[in-house]
Amino acid sequence: MELPETSVFVSSLSWNKKHVDVYHKKYFIKITCDMLNEICICCHIGMAHLSSSFMESLLPSCHCRGNTSHSLHLPSGLSVGSSKANFSSRCVAISRKVRQIDPVNYPSLKVYGKQSGESVMEKEEPIIPEVEIPLRYSSGSASPLGVSESQNGINFAIFSKHASSVVLCLKYLNSCAEDSNLELVEIPLDPSKHRTEDIWHICVEGLPQSGVLYGYRFDGPKEWEKGHRYDSTVVLLDPYAKLVSGRNFFGDVTNKQCHFLGTYDFESLPFDWGPNYKLPNLPENELVIYEMNVRAFTADESSDLDPDICGSYLGVIEKIPHLLELGINAVELLPIFEFDEFEFQRFPNPRDHMVNTWGYSTLNFFAPMSRYASRGGGPLAASLELKQMVRALHNAGIEVILDVVYNHTNEADDKNPYTTSFRGIDNKVYYMLDDNSQLLNFSGCGNTLNCNHPVVKDFILDSLRHWVTEYHVDGFRFDLASVLCRDTDGTPLSAPPLIKAIAKDEVLSRCKIIAEPWDCGGLYLVGSFPNWDRWAEWNGKYRDDIRRFIKGDCGTKGSFATRISGSADLYQVNQRKPYHSVNFVIAHDGFTLYDLVSYNYKHNDANGEEGRDGCNDNFSWNCGFEGEVDDASIKGLRSRQMKNFHLALMISQGVPMMLMGDEYGHTRYGNNNSYGHDTAINHFQWGQLESKRDGHFRFFSEMIKFRHSHHILRRTRFLTKSDVTWHEDNWENPESKFLAFTLHEEKHGCDIYLAFNAHDFFVEVAIPSPPHKNSWYRVVDTNLESPKDFVPEGVPFTGTQYNIAPYSSILLEAKL
Repeated sequence: MELPETSVFVSSLSWNKKHVDVYHKKYFIKITCDMLNEICICCHIGMAHLSSSFMESLLPSCHCRGNTSHSLHLPSGLSVGSSKANFSSRCVAISRKVRQIDPVNYPSLKVYGKQSGESVMEKEEPIIPEVEIPLRYSSGSASPLGVSESQNGINFAIFSKHASSVVLCLKYLNSCAEDSNLELVEIPLDPSKHRTEDIWHICVEGLPQSGVLYGYRFDGPKEWEKGHRYDSTVVLLDPYAKLVSGRNFFGDVTNKQCHFLGTYDFESLPFDWGPNYKLPNLPENELVIYEMNVRAFTADESSDLDPDICGSYLGVIEKIPHLLELGINAVELLPIFEFDEFEFQRFPNPRDHMVNTWGYSTLNFFAPMSRYASRGGGPLAASLELKQMVRALHNAGIEVILDVVYNHTNEADDKNPYTTSFRGIDNKVYYMLDDNSQLLNFSGCGNTLNCNHPVVKDFILDSLRHWVTEYHVDGFRFDLASVLCRDTDGTPLSAPPLIKAIAKDEVLSRCKIIAEPWDCGGLYLVGSFPNWDRWAEWNGKYRDDIRRFIKGDCGTKGSFATRISGSADLYQVNQRKPYHSVNFVIAHDGFTLYDLVSYNYKHNDANGEEGRDGCNDNFSWNCGFEGEVDDASIKGLRSRQMKNFHLALMISQGVPMMLMGDEYGHTRYGNNNSYGHDTAINHFQWGQLESKRDGHFRFFSEMIKFRHSHHILRRTRFLTKSDVTWHEDNWENPESKFLAFTLHEEKHGCDIYLAFNAHDFFVEVAIPSPPHKNSWYRVVDTNLESPKDFVPEGVPFTGTQYNIAPYSSILLEAKL
């Protein structure tokens, strides 16, 4: 028989299975009962709880009618038909209290009445959407973790050892709805069917292949003193979510309190990397790394880009010509995992004016930062555009290294927790706890990931593999990596399982892996980081020793010589190489290069912490005046010092890394901890670049290219006596601030002579004879104005003496 539009058809009824499936072209209703205490009528636009008294009145009138269909019009105009059962007219006794629902605005809604028997679903025919979501489900699979597509539907799997109950929460999106306004479909997971050991899982049939948001509610022991932090009122983000949906636009003040949920996309075609695409696969000794922030690189209007792509992955693509002109061949991106830029504004505090622009506060370790998508495109666009960016960089011969933060999460401490995921899923597993089951804090951010717990170790490995296989990244720099060397109770380990696993992992075998070898608990491992001959390190001793010598500190000449030679005292052990030292003078945290030569003290008042934040030991020198100045002599000295630092960096054995903006002399006005400023303090100033293009920028670019073209600056082994001659007999004099040496090139005699004068007076030095048949050519003299400060082809030098100016340096090259 043809049912009217206001009817639904019951396709089956089975009290043993405790459900009734109800289908119609505009409806899917599932009637479930739990030990006859309650029956629920559910739909993708609504749900009502019916009392057990109604069940008792209903069951006696329910009997089989063979294959005939019957229908019953409920008071709302809703009818039910069945080939197996007929509901008597007693159904009209159901209360007509109704919670009104607009299905256009709530296309995937499941609404619960507050009390049993309180409500039933009403329907207004004109606004029922033509969408069918049959929420059938089965036990699903415990593997893989996260969301996956199976033959039977969409599988959800999540770890929690200590939870007692888990509820899967779903939201169905369409173009007419805002994420924050959608209500949740909630599916409790019966542990007898949906739990395998410590994995909770379910397979849901009929869900769309994309456009669904999901999260979980967890409940468990309330024993705070035992380390549990369960709160079933909070919908939590899946740690394995590959995409995360939150606010669409970075810094959108109208949506500060958005809820972050996972989503998925099994609908899009695989990304086309292109027929001629290939990974750069650069040898480590060939790298020149450029540390940069995706958003800050093009967020400023001076980038002259379409406002829709400013501060985005696509914005980086537009500026690849600048990177090529500069000469770098690897970018080290500040964190691009999903983070909440408004985390400091959750409650009143001295930092509640700040916007997190650096991103060292991870919400999720699998999903790219969605607000780096262009035009507010959301998580799917972010994933696509990140791949486009990586492809474009690779096609330009530039590798992509990610700065990753596996030492802590965004969830803060117990005083002001920001529970979004791990804390509410299994706090005792994911975080390090002390003997009193309270959070340990080796990160300085309130919590510490329990990296060497087997579950967390596998989680981190899965995350790293995901970025390599899905996004083709070339390596990782591990923030506060000494945390990764601690046991579950915080004790340092000599052979940390996670560090070894990363070094030995087959998928990660082609990747550069770089440790920041210290943490906020005092575990300083520069030169002694567990490495398996694979791990490189940010060489903090290089930074400090170079800074001290160039600014003229006494007694630092020997250390300076050791650092520019490849830090053999730290890395010449087992099979380690000079390129395991990542050399840097400047990084994102601390002074910029310009500020290093312009400020003696940090100026962090804008951060709201009364100057308590940021490092106090900067080894900086303002060249005679604190901050901005008009004095030409001071400005000239600062310019020389910046060139001296860059020259030292580019001729050092090891891998050089420079900071975005130092190529034009970016200033943060003395702020050495500018993580919370989404302003010109952090944004690349393209106008300033243009004003410095023929001077400062030219020197920096030419020096990088000189390094690329001279293999003796990029050795794969440590220097021997035949590789270098030190023109020095004054090593023990702490007052000596002058160093000269020659690097030898055996094949063609293309030696390089270098001299650094950190005295405040001229030093006249004897220049050694060039190799047979060759002559010296002056390439660099930092005391000279551009373009004479760097002459790529060299200026012939025939003298035997060179008068080197105060705070300056020279480079001579031997050629035919």
